[in-house]
Amino acid sequence: MENIIIVALKAIIVFDDKILIIQRSADDMVAASTWEFVGGKLEFGEELDTALKREIKEEVGLDVSIEELLYATTFKTHEHRQLVLLTYLCTAESAKVKLSTEHQNFLWANKSQMLEMLHEPIITDLDKNDIWRFI
Repeated sequence: MENIIIVALKAIIVFDDKILIIQRSADDMVAASTWEFVGGKLEFGEELDTALKREIKEEVGLDVSIEELLYATTFKTHEHRQLVLLTYLCTAESAKVKLSTEHQNFLWANKSQMLEMLHEPIITDLDKNDIWRFI
């Protein structure tokens, strides 16, 4: 089997001192009903900022400003598939979320809500990269 590397982009979207988290739909094939940040895969030939803005628009209908790359990490999702994850700080122009069918819920969350709802590996990345300073 051939090894595959996927590049994914995630957005820590800030509005009014809260960060947007979204919940995957209950019938999602990967991590159903879990909470995450907005984002998705880089398509071949796409610029990073273009891909991130496209994913944000598709998933939550927001226009954002991309401020900076916060951190990058990589991990294997299975034996022959590795994910490279780039996480960016973004600011939203409004809080009016229009959720895609890929997700069932959203929340403009504070730190305690994120600590309660996000998976431990995400929290570890947030701690390690001092993301809490943005809220």
